[in-house]
Amino acid sequence: MPFHRRAFLGAGAAAGLASLLGPRLWAELNESVAAPSGPLPKRPLGKTGEQLSVLGFGGIVAMGGTQREANNRVAEAIDRGVNYFDVAPSYGQGEAEEKLGPALEPYRDCVFLACKTGKRDKAGAEEELERSLRRMRTDHFDLYQMHSLTDVEGDVQKALGPGGAMETFLKAREKGQVRFLGFSAHSVEAALAAMESGLFDTILYPVNFVCHFQSDFETKPLREAERRGMGRLALKSMARTKWPEGSAKETRPYRKCWYEPLSDPAEAALALRWTLGQGVTAAIPPGDEGLYRVALNVATVDRPLEDKELKAAEKLAAGLEPIFPQAQKKKKKQGN
Repeated sequence: MPFHRRAFLGAGAAAGLASLLGPRLWAELNESVAAPSGPLPKRPLGKTGEQLSVLGFGGIVAMGGTQREANNRVAEAIDRGVNYFDVAPSYGQGEAEEKLGPALEPYRDCVFLACKTGKRDKAGAEEELERSLRRMRTDHFDLYQMHSLTDVEGDVQKALGPGGAMETFLKAREKGQVRFLGFSAHSVEAALAAMESGLFDTILYPVNFVCHFQSDFETKPLREAERRGMGRLALKSMARTKWPEGSAKETRPYRKCWYEPLSDPAEAALALRWTLGQGVTAAIPPGDEGLYRVALNVATVDRPLEDKELKAAEKLAAGLEPIFPQAQKKKKKQGN
């Protein structure tokens, strides 16, 4: 699938970014999108002893096509140096697991495979774990995660309390069905509460330039995870904003994305490199295969943003609505 440029992105927007960056940085940014400059770098995952490619392969990339197409997408990622794969049973109502399992089977022994469960109770988590293992054609997951923790009481406390999903997680680790335990979260409060338990090896969290410049959405969770020596993995690196209210999924150019992604290549490159500069091990880009190929190229450029690039990213974020309500910029108090 080709990489779409936003229909409403005019020459003025591109010219504005070029002006902010200057000729050298503008040229380098566009070159990074056009072709890979080398193999994907790898970084350590917290205290696990694992080394992961800085870009992960989300199971959604395998969706929306034939099994042969899924096989080819996985093979391409492997050839480019990707060794981190992440999936969940909720992606495409199971389609992601059903497509990714057979596609990944020939490479299972040389990749780090992560999966998730959205269940908060012991029985539900156990049922999902067993089904995911069957679909993914494996006897274990390298990382098993609690999916999308958002509310402290309804998600974190329930999952970690008596009869909660954590009982399944711990039992599965004892049986060798999972190696490391993690969670993904969509709120600062849930992330901090989950880490307070001391039971997790990794955190998967939105590390997005818009959310950062609006409210430092990722700062506290990433700092706490670093303090604990946890592996830090990033979501939503190439998210721009919410889709326009009332827009139909069928009419969107990126139907696999529940948010509007950055569809200008240079902007996407700037955003992804910003995320990779925040001390994370790896980022999971959008599930669209065209966007994924752009991310593969950009991720080979392993250098932090320069000052001009940081200022450009901040300017791009100004005025955009964050994809998470909690990341809305708080109004300054009147007076002092």
